[in-house]
Amino acid sequence: MKALCIIPARYASTRLPGKPLKDICGKPMICRVYDRAKLAKSVDEVIVATDDERIFQAVEKNHGRAMMTRKDHKTGTDRLAEVAEKFSDVDVIVNVQGDEPLIEPALIDELIAQFEGDSELQMATVAVEMHAENEMKNPNNVKVIFDKKNNALYFSRSLIPYPRNVGKAKVYKHIGIYAYRRNFLLDYAKMPSTPLEESESLEQLRALENGYKIRVIISDCQFIGVDTEEDLKLVNEIFSRMK
Repeated sequence: MKALCIIPARYASTRLPGKPLKDICGKPMICRVYDRAKLAKSVDEVIVATDDERIFQAVEKNHGRAMMTRKDHKTGTDRLAEVAEKFSDVDVIVNVQGDEPLIEPALIDELIAQFEGDSELQMATVAVEMHAENEMKNPNNVKVIFDKKNNALYFSRSLIPYPRNVGKAKVYKHIGIYAYRRNFLLDYAKMPSTPLEESESLEQLRALENGYKIRVIISDCQFIGVDTEEDLKLVNEIFSRMK
């Protein structure tokens, strides 16, 4: 099985403009994400997909591979699909967020492994257990519930499941790393948006509303997405300790 990891990256960011080029211990963040993704054993190639020449140049300078994409993409999935179209020999596409410099390479391998021996599976993602009540109620933290086979039942910005009976079910936070069969990704990007997707502003609901399963891996990895200067400071501190 041939796997390609794509890291969509755009310069614009509401809360942290120029986020992909923010410095993390002497390297732009996008390069830190690229370097971590390259450590995954199951990935044949890693590519940064961007619409900004500055990001492209930063990746190339880091001896990585980047591809320029259209500027009018509405979502990262659209940008992902544009690159995936050029790789007809690839079986699985992994989408790693460009603001996850601490992404665990073994988790990428685990996502890809989900497709081995399961020809019906088209899409997989990741979740971690939540514990703090304020985090559970934060609509920026997307929650996911899944069945006994770890297939997603629903994703929501609301607290799910509702704790009518406290302590009966755990709460899981969805982590925005995905793996897709390439052909499904190309079809998925062309599907019209759906009512639940538009209501929650969660693109993955489009797959569920169209009847596709999304496998959910439960992880205990540390995830620190960089959205603010405070996040950036924390990640720099972690990287400085890793040296």
